Amino acid sequence: MSRFDGKVALVTGAGSGIGAACAARLAAEGACVGVADLRSAAAKSTAAAIRARGGTAMAIACDVSEEVQVAAAVADLVGSFGRLDVLHSNAACLDPDVYGRDGDLADLDVRVWDRTMAVNLRGAMLMVKHAVPAMGSGSAIVITSSLSGYLGDVDHAAYGTSKAALTGFVRYVATMYGSRGVRCNAVAPALVMTEAARLALGPSRLADKAAERLLPWPCEVEDVAALVAFLASDEARCVTGQSLVIDSGTSAHRPEHAIHTWQGLE
Repeated sequence: MSRFDGKVALVTGAGSGIGAACAARLAAEGACVGVADLRSAAAKSTAAAIRARGGTAMAIACDVSEEVQVAAAVADLVGSFGRLDVLHSNAACLDPDVYGRDGDLADLDVRVWDRTMAVNLRGAMLMVKHAVPAMGSGSAIVITSSLSGYLGDVDHAAYGTSKAALTGFVRYVATMYGSRGVRCNAVAPALVMTEAARLALGPSRLADKAAERLLPWPCEVEDVAALVAFLASDEARCVTGQSLVIDSGTSAHRPEHAIHTWQGLE
């Protein structure tokens, strides 16, 4: 028997990357999955791929920053499958016009900051707000945070700040709904080797990222999906209010490790 037989999951930002992998993993383990994404065609593509492998999935077009759309997405899913057991709030604003302009704070367009917060932070809040009333005891919420929420950098302050806020947010959700048997945790990946990441970073920056890792392999989307599935399953029934970093050891050491590697001293 698979871990999610008879259960229903909703995954946001599931049109590609981590979200698509998590939706596929939950479906492969028996869940009926709502595949939500701002891009309708991408949501349909992920859902079709799940069905082609014998799973059950429905595509849902949804901008998670818009409450009316979030409420409709949850209602559509529950109306179709009758329940909601797992929410994976994964959607994030990675639009080049927003994420790509999230640079030096002295030059930051406040609209970049506001859109990042609207999708990454308000979006997670809205998903929880509308999902929790449909969830019963034994349900689970998993939110995608980021290593960027733990470590400072020279750019992407809006993105990193929104992800840092999610670490606190999961504790509040866990505290508010624990007595109802609803758990809430976060996963915090470092660089995940999606095709988009490979193209955006290029060979030089990818080499820098490799030097920061302790392990010889980077995180792939399937690694994150495995962690999300664990946290959403009954195997993690006593885990709540936590944020689990998944980063191949990137944050486990002093910066000198990377510096020495870059300089060829190790």
